[in-house]
Amino acid sequence: MPLDGAATHGLGSLAMRPGDAWGADGGEPPRRRFRSLEHLIAATGVRRDELATLAGIGALNSFGYDRRSALWQIERAVRPAGELFEEREVNEKQEDRDGREALEEAETNLLAAGELTVGDADGVPASDDGSPGAEAEDRAGERSWRQSPLLPMSPVERVVADYAGTGLTIGPHPMALCRRELALRGVLRATDLSAARAGRRVRVAGAVITRQRPGTAKGFVFLTLEDETGIANVIVRPDVFTNQRLVIVHEPFVIVEGVLQQQDGVTSVRAERVLPLGGRAPAVESHDFH
Repeated sequence: MPLDGAATHGLGSLAMRPGDAWGADGGEPPRRRFRSLEHLIAATGVRRDELATLAGIGALNSFGYDRRSALWQIERAVRPAGELFEEREVNEKQEDRDGREALEEAETNLLAAGELTVGDADGVPASDDGSPGAEAEDRAGERSWRQSPLLPMSPVERVVADYAGTGLTIGPHPMALCRRELALRGVLRATDLSAARAGRRVRVAGAVITRQRPGTAKGFVFLTLEDETGIANVIVRPDVFTNQRLVIVHEPFVIVEGVLQQQDGVTSVRAERVLPLGGRAPAVESHDFH
């Protein structure tokens, strides 16, 4: 869904400008859809860094871009306006038209000579009468000068960008993206722990969302790990914490090896070893030692 000024909170430049009137009944003004990235910039005066955040979290995808292409396009869209840049854009479009005409002429000659079939012609879909579709050609021409040369973000990169921009993601949980590899390493999901036998040696992994060290706990540290299925409670003895303090305190994602215990209806893992999960991980916010 395209962005609109009324629905985008937290970005100062997208707030109502002087002269924007609220409804007579005190309600919000009519919601307006932005036609393009350029229209968004012109209508709101949004800053470049705010645009980069919106692009990174996928908020500009409704304009027809993937995230990386949107990041590329905002650099073009925020460049200074003026006759020089307008002339350059016109020249770029003319060069693309000239190039397409030359390509069409070459393809026509090859088709006539029987050295090329219509389906092979520049990858352009054919219309019902067998000729290259004009609309498809126009789209291909537009892509030749507007398309980003950057590859789309991978699923992991999208999750990392989500957390960097908003502190959360509405996409897959980061642990879901590496679940197959973790399963091969014998790592259980949080939801599997309650069905496992107490006293069994287990491995569990997740984002560290809390670290607690109560003053009455005699040096024990308690971690809460989150994966795509729920949370796992981890108990860290004082000696384990001392030996692996850096990993426990600073790593956002960890693998815990230990013994499963069930006490008073609570399932926990008594940690014997805490390892960094590794790989590219988002910056997950945690609540530490409160």
